Amino acid sequence: MTRDSPHGLLVLHAVRIAGFADTPVIAHRYGLDAAATEEELRDAEARGWVGHTAFAGTEGWSLTESGRAENERRLAAELARVGGAGEVRDIYREFLPLNALLLRACTDWQLRPTAGDRLAVNDHSDPAWDAGVLRELGGIDRALTPLADRLGSVLTRFRGYGTRFTTALTRARAGEGAWVDRTDVDSCHRVWFELHEDLIATLGLDRHAEP
Repeated sequence: MTRDSPHGLLVLHAVRIAGFADTPVIAHRYGLDAAATEEELRDAEARGWVGHTAFAGTEGWSLTESGRAENERRLAAELARVGGAGEVRDIYREFLPLNALLLRACTDWQLRPTAGDRLAVNDHSDPAWDAGVLRELGGIDRALTPLADRLGSVLTRFRGYGTRFTTALTRARAGEGAWVDRTDVDSCHRVWFELHEDLIATLGLDRHAEP
């Protein structure tokens, strides 16, 4: 049984994962041909599944409500086809405690409370504080690796999350602090956000209804 996803599903899902992105970014997400991706997006636009907008010098695609529903319908059908629903649900349950740790680590990277201000911005002048955050991320990285491997065995499109997170953490440890939490690079936070979105989309869940 093939565990590869159809091109149309990957294009629509890449828009879901990115939230808002232009065609080259969407095509790059799953290594797709840019011209074929543009054609798929225009077809999805005609069906009312995606919209293209431009503002403040940027432009890109985003899902409509009907596109979100169509994406989740296709994901559910795909998961049923490979018989992977139970495994992905199990992985998601193991993911949630790690998600709480990741959110706390990113908060600690951004804030370093003082006696007079519990919301003081972390200016990264305390090496011990930052090292503690990186150690926490290291633990998350080690726990993510087997989960990412299990996901990749369910469907090919899940592959890469573990490697991307490890790469981002390696760069952060080398002194590139942006690779912890920035959204304009493939940081630990961005990789984690995409994985989280991927899991809830695949399972048809509501992020805001999580425990």
